[in-house]
Amino acid sequence: MAFLELNGVGKTYGEGTARTEVLNDINLAVEEGEFVAIVGFSGSGKTTLISTIAGLVSPDTGEVLLKGEPITGPGPDRGIVFQSYSLMPWLTVFDNVALAVDQVFAKESKASRAEHTQRYVDMVGLRHAATRRPAELSGGMRQRVAVARALAMNPEMLLLDEPLSALDALTRAKLQDEIEKIWEQDKRTVVLITNDVDEAILLADRIIPLTPGPCATLGKEFKVDIARPREHATLSSDATFQKLRQEITGYLIDLGLDRAAKAPETRELPNVVPITIGGKKKPPQAYEEAAASPRSERYLEFSQIDKVYPTPQGPLKVVDGFDLKMKKGEFITLIGHSGCGKSTVLSMTAGLNEISAGGIILDGKEVTTAGPDRAVVFQAPSLFPWLSARENVTLGVDRVYPHASRSERDDVVSYYLERVGLADAMDKQASDLSNGMKQRVGIARAFALSPKLLLLDEPIGMLDSLTRWELQEVLMEVWSRTKVTAVCVTHDVDEAILLADRVVMMTNGPNAKIGRIVNVNLERPRTRKALLEHPDYYRYRQHVLDFLEEYEHGAQSKKVATPAAPVQSQPKPEAA
Repeated sequence: MAFLELNGVGKTYGEGTARTEVLNDINLAVEEGEFVAIVGFSGSGKTTLISTIAGLVSPDTGEVLLKGEPITGPGPDRGIVFQSYSLMPWLTVFDNVALAVDQVFAKESKASRAEHTQRYVDMVGLRHAATRRPAELSGGMRQRVAVARALAMNPEMLLLDEPLSALDALTRAKLQDEIEKIWEQDKRTVVLITNDVDEAILLADRIIPLTPGPCATLGKEFKVDIARPREHATLSSDATFQKLRQEITGYLIDLGLDRAAKAPETRELPNVVPITIGGKKKPPQAYEEAAASPRSERYLEFSQIDKVYPTPQGPLKVVDGFDLKMKKGEFITLIGHSGCGKSTVLSMTAGLNEISAGGIILDGKEVTTAGPDRAVVFQAPSLFPWLSARENVTLGVDRVYPHASRSERDDVVSYYLERVGLADAMDKQASDLSNGMKQRVGIARAFALSPKLLLLDEPIGMLDSLTRWELQEVLMEVWSRTKVTAVCVTHDVDEAILLADRVVMMTNGPNAKIGRIVNVNLERPRTRKALLEHPDYYRYRQHVLDFLEEYEHGAQSKKVATPAAPVQSQPKPEAA
């Protein structure tokens, strides 16, 4: 008899035409002390599944058994950590954990309960913050409190519902390592819900995908045969990890492709010409000096760009001497830790932020203000919620193609919305679209402007990893048709390599500058699945990860001082 059993579990919501079968015929057996990860797409029913195990939701069909007994409601034998922290804002870290301890161990003495609480506060590394309130904590620290509270209840089973997905990549990686160490100490039975394949491999004994909904069920099972303890620093170079990552990612991508409705190509893109920005401006001095020996392929040029902000303590230089030349049609990605100035460089390029020194030249003209020759896709798509997807894109197209006919402009709008997979949702209001669909509208709008330069500021960073994969494929597919010159800011190492001709790595701020550049010599067109199968992919990935590790704790590298000039690093892949 397994510790946890789900037998033929199904769950349906709604009535009549609004009826949706979320889960269908879920069968799962988890042994005592086992760590199982369920991975799946947004909307596939992962939270419904974990809520059913927690006893917060009753299945419509089948049964859920814990040690052979039916689960009929929530109980202290199951500790739950959700994506949101759900802490009492007026209580300290210690008191938030003590709240659960006092409830579960009411018969214990006050001193015993306090000792028990302190043990778990210490276990998650928060002794130094025990008297702070949630408002004084970072997101990562708040989630540690939630983990400590769940563990302190001494549950027989721990249920983790995407507990780290709202955190930045660096904090998430640190907490993943900590959860792995905590589990090693207590060996509780754990069911983890996640959309992060790397997280699942790091933590779990088994990984089981949940197929896309509706009618989601469990798919092919993957066993994780990697010795513990596992750590991010060494996992990436492990051959077993690489093989398993490739297998699971490929399986999930295939599931996503099966689900995705492929938009039919019902029209050709009209041959219409956008307006151009007139009025030549004299280039700044820094550019004229740099152009003494001009290159024929200079299309976008950053010439010793500085950005300085005034502060009460004096001027703060955020970006220091950013210098880069790009070819027409080149795609570069900017990567670095939070606060390193990536988005500042992008906003200066867009003409949305004043340049303190140096100059930016696009197609021979100085960038001084915003203009339709540069299209920007932000992390939040900034749509008008009362307008449809079609109307949101049309606003820009009408401005940029004033000499085209109405039907030609409509065809431009429809073409790009179809390309990003919104053929059936063009007339839906933006307020009725999911976050992923809204970002697709933002991408379609940017390409529809036919810009000289596409600027992407973490355009899919707020989405779950599986939805990001889909939109990365969409972005690559549409870009391959236009070959527009593009600069993309990202925190995602895999995304940086997938998209770019060159990955530009920035040192930490203040005084951030280019630390290293990697030429990505991987053939196009690229897909994530093909990338993971490429013999040189992990060499590029490790190169970027090593750089980020060097600069994790500040502006100066742990290994070498910040170089005075960018270091062009070009791995030489071996023959496949």
